[in-house]
Amino acid sequence: MNKEIYLLRGKDDESYVQFKERISGIASKLTKALNPQGVKFTITEKAPPALSIIPFSKKKMCAISVCNPEPGNVEFIKNEVGFCGGYRVTEAIPVAYKPDWKMGEATSGACLFTLFSKKKNIDYPVFIHRWQNIHTPHSLLIHPLWNYVRNEVSEKIYEDSISFNGIVEEQMREERDLLNPFRFWGNPLVILPRMLKELYDTKSFIDYGTMETYFAAEYLIKV
Repeated sequence: MNKEIYLLRGKDDESYVQFKERISGIASKLTKALNPQGVKFTITEKAPPALSIIPFSKKKMCAISVCNPEPGNVEFIKNEVGFCGGYRVTEAIPVAYKPDWKMGEATSGACLFTLFSKKKNIDYPVFIHRWQNIHTPHSLLIHPLWNYVRNEVSEKIYEDSISFNGIVEEQMREERDLLNPFRFWGNPLVILPRMLKELYDTKSFIDYGTMETYFAAEYLIKV
């Protein structure tokens, strides 16, 4: 199955409501143009908490994901305001929910949405090993993940797309599972060593200067 992800940033003078309305329109255009087997978008639909251990970006960002047997021609999206990249990805879902809600409604809970690139002083196989064989199992062990979508970027669809190697969506069943540190990392006896290990693991494969972390919501349009 071919999967493509399109990233679009919100404008500084655009409200979260306006941003979501604009993205909904773009997702509808993509759906009509491609008639894909699956389409969804993950979006910053409200401001992140003012205080948080997780370094949430205060910028607006959205990822529109499209799944189809064959690549589609969506050249029009390059002209959309805030467009910053299109990518073909290899998807893995180590933990998956079973959607039982109406398409177009927000998925329950909250999403930790992260973009990143490979650490510069390691080769690509080492990056993949540390990310997928070390970091992923650790995340599954300690975090209350309800749905975990790991997208490895295979290629840029457009040459001028911002360079990213990973696009990850970690869905929690409840918002507090993400925002409460003791629910996200664990009780006071284990939280500090878990946080330090996660920081160590993450810095072993990610170029921290490229990492963007967002407090997001997910909308399934078609699955």
